[in-house]
Amino acid sequence: MRRRQGGITAKVARRGVRAYMGAMTASYFQDTPARGPWSGQEPESEARRPDREPVFNAPWPAIALVVVILGGYALQSRLSDEFVIASYAFAPAALLQHRWATLVTALFLHGNWGHALMNAAFALAFATPVARFFGTRLPGAALFFAFYLVCGVLSNLGYAAVHWGSAAALVGASGALSGLMGAAARLIAGGGRLGRIVSSPVIGMGAAWVIVNLLIGALGSAFVPGAGGAGIAWEAHLAGFLAGVLLIGPFARIARRA
Repeated sequence: MRRRQGGITAKVARRGVRAYMGAMTASYFQDTPARGPWSGQEPESEARRPDREPVFNAPWPAIALVVVILGGYALQSRLSDEFVIASYAFAPAALLQHRWATLVTALFLHGNWGHALMNAAFALAFATPVARFFGTRLPGAALFFAFYLVCGVLSNLGYAAVHWGSAAALVGASGALSGLMGAAARLIAGGGRLGRIVSSPVIGMGAAWVIVNLLIGALGSAFVPGAGGAGIAWEAHLAGFLAGVLLIGPFARIARRA
């Protein structure tokens, strides 16, 4: 419950004490600079300038991820679709051919500009708190990108577990981004630090993500922005979210932030 803070209400016998206490209260609850040689503040004639908050303050690893997603599709769009899909897209059947690298390369491909832009916005939203948690110095940034890739690989493996042996090609970063969503849910639960797995933010975001993806699986992708009518690998999304929720703990211990 919020408590309202007011002025001094106790009656004081002496007028001078009441005036002193009233002045002290006004100084405490109003943003007025203190004066006098002991205050250590600038005189009233020099107005204090408020600190300027940056309009766009996402940490650089999150910005770099957005650039990679958009720049990757810009490069992809200059190449033959047949060559790109055949060489770098992931399909469960690729595991039977020992093409393990496609578990990673598929994360950097997208179906069209709408798909890439949607994932870039998704990345900016959920990469920001996770990148800020790991820190912007090189070791923290390396852990952030490693976490992203591991979640993406596990999301593709989750899809393969459901569609074992399928030759259907899978492209896109949304499985890895779902991992960032799962990690962000635990950071929200902990107020910026690592929160519990069984918490309201994790359960709430997880339930909402399950419902959205089950609707996609049941109704198709026609209503999904950027999908262009293509199939949506909702299984990869859910596997990625679960990977993010579980793996942010071990990665946090590596970063000594748990």
